[in-house]
Amino acid sequence: MKYLNRELGAVLARAARQFPAVVLTGPRRAGKTELLRHLLPDAQYVLLEDPDVLSRVRADPQGFLDALKKPVVLDEIQNAPELFAFVRSRIDARPRKPGQWFLTGSQEAGLMHGVSESMAGRAAILQLLPLSARETPKVSVFRGGYPEALARPSAAQLWFASYVQTYLERDVRAITAVRDLATFRRFLALVAARHGQVLNKSDLAAPLGVSVPTIGQWIGILEATGIVLLVPPFFENLGKRLVKSPKLYFSDSGLVCHLLGIETEAELRRSPFLGAIFEGFVATEIVKAQIHRGRRRELYYFRDQQGLEVDFVVPAKQNTLELIEAKATHTPTPAMAKSLMRLRDAVAQHASARTVRMTLVHQAARADAGITSLGDGVHAISWPAWLAAR
Repeated sequence: MKYLNRELGAVLARAARQFPAVVLTGPRRAGKTELLRHLLPDAQYVLLEDPDVLSRVRADPQGFLDALKKPVVLDEIQNAPELFAFVRSRIDARPRKPGQWFLTGSQEAGLMHGVSESMAGRAAILQLLPLSARETPKVSVFRGGYPEALARPSAAQLWFASYVQTYLERDVRAITAVRDLATFRRFLALVAARHGQVLNKSDLAAPLGVSVPTIGQWIGILEATGIVLLVPPFFENLGKRLVKSPKLYFSDSGLVCHLLGIETEAELRRSPFLGAIFEGFVATEIVKAQIHRGRRRELYYFRDQQGLEVDFVVPAKQNTLELIEAKATHTPTPAMAKSLMRLRDAVAQHASARTVRMTLVHQAARADAGITSLGDGVHAISWPAWLAAR
């Protein structure tokens, strides 16, 4: 597959003109290296997973850095955290020289610790997720957005199987001492079956025979490595008792289809998980649109203890709230919009200055399907048209 322009590219190029260093994080195989090599064709590239390279770093980190020609890309720098302090000293020696150091890492937790300790105020921190549907029409609910799965659709299932195995053997073991990878693999499958649900750690711990704190640690691993997305509840003084736990989604719909054993689009259409998978797809597309433009991630859901639930609440500009329902249907009906209108009315009572927009995002037989009014300010729109307009 030829290079596809990434929305984050413009943000990254601007950051390179303003900061001495740029830190690019995100899930493994999301396209970080390809993006940097496209934007910086003349930069020296160093992969910090090569055993020979790591041996030289550990023997003489200062000599290793002195031999590099800048600008330089230090890929997977979490494997050599000792470099952070020495990179910092070199930045401090020439603080007004932008675009010299480009650091990437797949294990966000470890990488962010090094950045917070050594690079605070010296680096722009950006995140790249897999391809979005705005970036290529090849992205779909079934296939997801990982570039290599999209480049070779016939081998996508094998690619996902290899990806999971690599993830287990490299990232999981590198972050924490998970001794029983077979149990962790069962944990992945169990989490996939709860995709789109409110996180219940006790519900996950019981069938695996592990403790609730262990489940919390493992969920933290999945989140830190970009495998899952935790969507927090929306808290505002609406005079209601609210559910306080986050909802859990896999950050790539193709990966969750693989973990659930869904091997074709026809199987997905018949699957009882279709609604949750489509909802998660919409969630990740919202997040991609935010962070690939260099914005802060702002995505919430709403659920109270009386049963009122709205899939997504997105704060927008000018004191506006966007309320979104995601429905895996070709035929939206006014009944599907009732929860949106009920939450809109609650917001109006307790925060009258808020402007509320209500949208029902759905699947459609045709990508160019128009906007349908469901009454009382709610509009239904197919997901391709909705994304194109964001």
